Amino acid sequence: MSNFTPKNILITGAAGFIASHVANRLIRNYPEYKIVVLDKLDYCSNLKNLLPSKSSPNFKFVKGDIGSADLVNYLLVAENIDTIMHFAAQTHVDNSFGNSFEFTKNNIYGTHVLLEACKVTGQIRRFIHVSTDEVYGETEEDAIVGNHEASQLLPTNPYSATKAGAEMLVMAYGRSYGLPVITTRGNNVYGPNQFPEKLIPKFILLVMRGKTLPIHGDGSNVRSYLYCEDVAEAFEVILHKGEVGHVYNIGTKKERRVIDVASDMCKLFNMDPDKSIEFVDNRPFNDQRYFLDDQKLKELGWSERTTWEEGLKKTIEWYTRNPDWWGDVSGALLPHPRMLMMPGGIERHFDGAEQYESGKSEFTANSTQKMVLPPSKTGQSVEKPAFRFLIYGRTGWIGGLLGKLCEKQGIAYEYGKGRLENRHQVLADIIAVKPTHVLNAAGLTGRPNVDWCESHKTETIRVNVAGTLTLADVCREHGLLILNFATGCIFEYDAAHPEGSGIGYKEEDTPNFIGSFYSKTKAMVEELLKEYDNVCTLRVRMPISSDLSNPRNFVTKVSKYNKVVNIPNSMTILDELLPFAIEMAKRNLRGIWNFTNPGVVSHNEVLEMYKQYIDPDFKYSNFTLEEQAKVIIAPRSNNEMDASKLKKEFPELLSIKESLIKYVFEPNRKTPPK
Repeated sequence: MSNFTPKNILITGAAGFIASHVANRLIRNYPEYKIVVLDKLDYCSNLKNLLPSKSSPNFKFVKGDIGSADLVNYLLVAENIDTIMHFAAQTHVDNSFGNSFEFTKNNIYGTHVLLEACKVTGQIRRFIHVSTDEVYGETEEDAIVGNHEASQLLPTNPYSATKAGAEMLVMAYGRSYGLPVITTRGNNVYGPNQFPEKLIPKFILLVMRGKTLPIHGDGSNVRSYLYCEDVAEAFEVILHKGEVGHVYNIGTKKERRVIDVASDMCKLFNMDPDKSIEFVDNRPFNDQRYFLDDQKLKELGWSERTTWEEGLKKTIEWYTRNPDWWGDVSGALLPHPRMLMMPGGIERHFDGAEQYESGKSEFTANSTQKMVLPPSKTGQSVEKPAFRFLIYGRTGWIGGLLGKLCEKQGIAYEYGKGRLENRHQVLADIIAVKPTHVLNAAGLTGRPNVDWCESHKTETIRVNVAGTLTLADVCREHGLLILNFATGCIFEYDAAHPEGSGIGYKEEDTPNFIGSFYSKTKAMVEELLKEYDNVCTLRVRMPISSDLSNPRNFVTKVSKYNKVVNIPNSMTILDELLPFAIEMAKRNLRGIWNFTNPGVVSHNEVLEMYKQYIDPDFKYSNFTLEEQAKVIIAPRSNNEMDASKLKKEFPELLSIKESLIKYVFEPNRKTPPK
């Protein structure tokens, strides 16, 4: 039996049900461990689940998606993570029948991103992958021995199939790259904080509302239930004593039919089961029984502590005290809920959540799109705004900021759901949203940087070229202006535009940088877009914002590097320029625009500002382009852009150094003013 002591643990999905209990337990019991929680705050997440840990010095919450490779890579390095406990997943079987692609994206692709980050960083000492008993498929009704860890995987629904697929990736990375992986497969879990799409909390809330309890089929399906704190203890044991390369079942031999669970609930609420239970249509396929052999975990010293009666009473008491924990969950209480189309998790209920990009969305039973309108200060209904924006790039940095700007300015907007290269999906978005303008901030820059594009050329072409052209073409057919966020990384200093000369590239100049495949695709699509009179192209360069916690921020990047090149470049201060982009859409401006602040600033000048305003003890060193070339795959663009066209349109536009101080360093100042 091994004894493992972690130092810095990343727990994914820990604003959800099971992982929040695990995170709170570890934070409470091991103050010497640093616990970093990564959660995108999906519909079944709630920051309040982490309230017990909010004030703990060894706790840090990061809002983000495990599918974001640059974020995951950054977190592993910046937080010196040595252990990952991977809970984040789509888990509700009903949802998987209605939107299986979302399960593939979250459960398989998200896991793959984490594994690849572990391989690249080479610092992970434990990767605990949380799977499910459903990967085994249906257990024979008369079986007296449960599925053991070496049993064949025979998933029967899209959810369990994606979990089995993720397991295969975990196993492959363990064998191919030597990653220290451990997999768990657990029975059903219940207890406080669980989102009420699941059976037990759903039944509790329905009973509290005087509603009938819907039973799929005849209710004879058998399940095993473990109380959440017992499961959290199991993960604590596996973390410290689990053997690398092994699988552990987390289960109980105490089984119950679904009809028995409903009857127990009626009994505790003094209700007549015959009048309170309603039989509804079954799922497309509903496994009759899951049964686990949990002996291997017991040998590590774990055992179930909470009886069914005790756990159910605790759970009922908690939901009785906290009936509004999840807000309006009427959609979840339906017999066959489809919750994936609901807005994101409940972030607004966490006191102090404003530091986490506070969410504005509310739950509604039939919501299929997120439409954000400014709240009325007078209590009266909000008038329909004159503009309605369709934004692509929801999960990206600029796309997310555009949504916030629209909220701030009272502009109605929705994020596109379709993939840009799929013409029918883009058309469906336009028909559904009926926008006045389309803003495209979607694009492939690489994971975690442009070097990725060198080995993924077809994917890069599909998104950056085919996708952008498809969107422009569909918009042109519907008379829509498209504001397209492009890049200025398609130029490099040359004899006519030498470094330090102050001679910048103008909008009409022909791109001359072909060092990276990413830049090639962006230059290619920019040239083709000239044939579309409905496009406004904004060339962004080395974007910077006041959010110094964002790993994509140029200031954040260079402050983390051991060495930097020292070359003056044009850059884009998003806090100042993105409001101009909104205004450019309103003015229906078209053509190509160098979307940078006037002037240039070098890496060293940025880092000297960082020392002056943020950290006087910060140290850095330089290396040459030749030395840099040894640690990167694709060369990088360095240039100065002529921003006079943008300055003429917006005379208030600040120079790059003035804007850096006003929008980035002064708001983040940690040193006393001189």
